[in-house]
Amino acid sequence: MRIIKEVEIEGERTVALFDTGSFHAYVTKRLLEAVPIRLVPEAYKIALGGKTIVVKEYCAIGGKIEGYGFHTEAIPIDELGKVDGKTIDAIIGASTMEEWEDNPES
Repeated sequence: MRIIKEVEIEGERTVALFDTGSFHAYVTKRLLEAVPIRLVPEAYKIALGGKTIVVKEYCAIGGKIEGYGFHTEAIPIDELGKVDGKTIDAIIGASTMEEWEDNPES
């Protein structure tokens, strides 16, 4: 089962895929125009959507899931594609979900 929800990232409503198989969060660059992007100390490779991607940068983002605030580090991605016919602008990985679930108000 895939969990797809509308979320808010950096003040903009968008659609996210919640993926427990992914440790990281990924966000399309179009949502990150006002967010400082930083270089990782050493580039590394990941597999995402059947492709190998070299991660060279990351950023800190904030947003809301079901009205509850969260913050996390995310990897900027040009495009994430579609899942179940919906264009996805973010993948919320396990580390972000764990923090959000531990929120005493959630």
